[in-house]
Amino acid sequence: MAEGKGIPVRTPALRFAVLGPVRARNGETELPTGSPQQRALLAALLLRGGSTATAQQLVDAIWGEQAPQQAVAALRTYASRMRKSLGDRVDVLVSEFGGYALRLGPHDELDLDHMRQLVSRADAAASAGDLDKALELYGTALELWDGEPLAGVPGPDAELHRARLAEEQAVLLENRLDLALQAGLHAESVSELTALTTVHPLRERLRELLMLALYRSGRQAEALAVYADARRILIDQLGVEPRAELSDLQQRILNADASLAQPAEPGSSGPPLVRPAQLPAAVPDFTGRAAFVSELGRQLGTSGGRVMAVSAVAGIGGVGKTTLAVQVAHEAREQFPDGQLYVDLQGSGSAPSDPEAVLGAFLRALGVADSAIPSGVAERSGLFRSLLDGRRVLTLLDNARDAAQVRPLLPGTPGCAALVTSRIRMVDLAGAHLVDLDVMSPEEALTLFTRIVGRERVGAERDAAMDVVAACGFLPLAIRIAAARLASRRTWTVSVLARKLSDERRRLDELQAGDQAVAATFELGYGQLEAEQARAFRLLGLAEGPDISVAAAAALLDREAHTTEDLLESLVDTSLLESAAPGRYRFHDLVRLFARACAERDERSSGEGESAPTRLLDFYLATTAKVFAMERPGDRMVEHLETTHQQPVAFAGNQQALDWLFAEADCLLSAARQVTRMGRVRSGADLLLMARDLAESGTYARQFLLSCEAVLAAAQKSEDALAQGRAHVSLASAYSLSGRFREGDEHAQHAMLLGVVAEDPVAAAHGLQERGIIAHYHGRARDAEEFFHQSLGAFQEDGNQAGEASALSNLSRVQSRGGQSASAVELAGRALSIYQRLNSILRLANGHYALGVALTEDGRPSDGMRELSAALAIFRENRQPLWEGMTLLRQAEALLALEQPAESAAKAEDSLAQLRDIGGPWRRAKVLTVLGRGLHIIGHSDRARACWEAALEAFEENGSPEAQEVRNLLSRVDV
Repeated sequence: MAEGKGIPVRTPALRFAVLGPVRARNGETELPTGSPQQRALLAALLLRGGSTATAQQLVDAIWGEQAPQQAVAALRTYASRMRKSLGDRVDVLVSEFGGYALRLGPHDELDLDHMRQLVSRADAAASAGDLDKALELYGTALELWDGEPLAGVPGPDAELHRARLAEEQAVLLENRLDLALQAGLHAESVSELTALTTVHPLRERLRELLMLALYRSGRQAEALAVYADARRILIDQLGVEPRAELSDLQQRILNADASLAQPAEPGSSGPPLVRPAQLPAAVPDFTGRAAFVSELGRQLGTSGGRVMAVSAVAGIGGVGKTTLAVQVAHEAREQFPDGQLYVDLQGSGSAPSDPEAVLGAFLRALGVADSAIPSGVAERSGLFRSLLDGRRVLTLLDNARDAAQVRPLLPGTPGCAALVTSRIRMVDLAGAHLVDLDVMSPEEALTLFTRIVGRERVGAERDAAMDVVAACGFLPLAIRIAAARLASRRTWTVSVLARKLSDERRRLDELQAGDQAVAATFELGYGQLEAEQARAFRLLGLAEGPDISVAAAAALLDREAHTTEDLLESLVDTSLLESAAPGRYRFHDLVRLFARACAERDERSSGEGESAPTRLLDFYLATTAKVFAMERPGDRMVEHLETTHQQPVAFAGNQQALDWLFAEADCLLSAARQVTRMGRVRSGADLLLMARDLAESGTYARQFLLSCEAVLAAAQKSEDALAQGRAHVSLASAYSLSGRFREGDEHAQHAMLLGVVAEDPVAAAHGLQERGIIAHYHGRARDAEEFFHQSLGAFQEDGNQAGEASALSNLSRVQSRGGQSASAVELAGRALSIYQRLNSILRLANGHYALGVALTEDGRPSDGMRELSAALAIFRENRQPLWEGMTLLRQAEALLALEQPAESAAKAEDSLAQLRDIGGPWRRAKVLTVLGRGLHIIGHSDRARACWEAALEAFEENGSPEAQEVRNLLSRVDV
């Protein structure tokens, strides 16, 4: 440390690099490393890890048998220059015993040592099962490589270490990719493995990993083709067969052998009883909850007087808090040999237990005579704690109302513990270890159901049994009631019960048996709510999305946002609502049904049953339209929407707007389906038009399609031509994006005709555009061009500049495919200019995309790559994975034109990974065609054939003209 004005200043650390060019830094300052021989000396000393090398050893390392006569003198010169370059760190280079050593300080660093430390930590993380951390560390370690190790360093020592380090890097790559496959990153790894097998064609381990990645990605034929390629190369170049591991993997793939499974964690057993023994009996069919039992048992055993509180954000009635607490208490009995106390505090009822009375009962159980029990809570609590001093007693306080009821009942000395259950999450109970108890996992729920009903009945109808426990929301109380009803009715099958529970309107009525009923349990909590809380609870049940944000709830409830958040948080505290994430809330499925039943019962006269969902739809439509307008300035579609009466969310910028849209996707699509049942079909249709980014992203394609179908059905029932036309537009787009072109074309025709009937410029123009897109995909260039010219005129007549640019982009793509490349470039350029003038960020990507395709077809693939790279960056930033995948495909085509087949194959692999679950078979077949071209050129002919065969099957099934192109490719490779 140096001193500067009284403040210690650390000397900058030295940093050395050998995993690439040999470099040295002092802090942020690059140090000169001199001639190649001087770098060889530095490398030789660094790679000896601080040990001394004699002069002769260093001469042999740098020059070998070709050492000059003055080699030792040259060494001294190099050492002297090295000391000068080290500046104030001359102590690092040590001269001793006629040789030299490089001794780094505690804050100095060699990239090779750093890399190996990272690998060691990665191995430890992998061994501990933390695959994400291990992958992160392996990735950081690999980033330390900067090209060829010891690049440009001469001498036999450097040559030897270069080979060793290259092998170390290859092994590390293999280990990291092996771990990636263990983590389920199969499709994501294919591209990298393809590139690596091309660079290292004889590394069989890479071939194994590539085969496994392809197989797990559902590409069995390609996986087997990798083996064929590997075998051919090994025989041709080395004259040997593949090693046993590779051949064995081929056989396993042929046999579709899937043998990966995670072992279940074993349970634990309970100790014997001790007095006083007030614990209720544990249920004989206690199921699951192993993690909670373990956690609470551990906390109780090491608590030293800590208080345990078992409650939950999802701690609704019937979730099994008491059952769990009793089980934990029984299993922890041997740790509390002086007794276990129990009381039901009746906190969910109208008359919770008085702490003074509870303490009186506890004191009697501990042997205090009635005459010796003082009056008053404070005196009794003091005596209770005094009696527990020096003893080990467990107190189970069940069903507490709040922390105030619990505090006087807590032991106060180490060795004792209290276990508390409550519907309220007791954040104000000092020193408590809070545990949130959620519903059961599906497997735990099925196990509980089976234990009650019987293995034989459930085993014969396992799917129906899973439907039953799912209808019960995996809530233990509901499962017990359903199972008890079935067990007592020998003539019922599991399917009969499943059908009864499938009717949501009757489900709560079905979930009652004897004195147990799910609705009655919920009613206890509902009855304790204040009027405003109860109204919020009821109306929130009317929203059909999976959860709800504060802003959306404020619109639904017609309250200010801050008031709404306070209401929602108060419902979370009562365990009738869950906090799904900061600012988002949700119901358990059965609680939602109960809330909805309360709304139907208590809101009938107020009319809120219809007005609240309408306010919510208006909020979603207003805000989604705002996102649309921000993403597509100049698009007049927003001016043709239904009027709304809700204020949209205020966004700081486009990224925040997109964040909102994707966060609310499930909710607003559910709202579109819901309000169609209340006659708001036009608003539902408009909402889907505004949410088209969700369909184009591919991520929400299925949900979007279902919502479109629901809106269309409602529009047809109400004979609303305008709503029908707009719903047909959304359906045409959704089907086209998923590769279902025939269905898309039918809806596009209906949209076009209904747009004319309803005099709706939206349906008319977009119907024409969708017909053009599908005709283009089907190879009907003349039809496509005609439709696009008509849509262009319709957009221009409506003054829709964004629509005009879209039509121009599409025209450009048709002409590119038809060989009119110069015209295609001109059209794409016009479209791009409009998007730039409008500052339409997302649509700008479409302009770059069209221009990139046109330039590639025009024989300018380098310019095409530039435009496609610009498009790719925008698509990624705006969460458009479908278009990201298609842009990667176009880049692969451009790279083929640039005669870079390996890079093209890598891009195609990236595209295939992006489109594996979206875009439909036709788009994936397009990618497989280009991937096969790249693979064939780099010598992976068997795998290329497998790609083309898969592509041909998809094209033939779709009736696509591209099938003939693929047949031609296959005929060439089969020659």
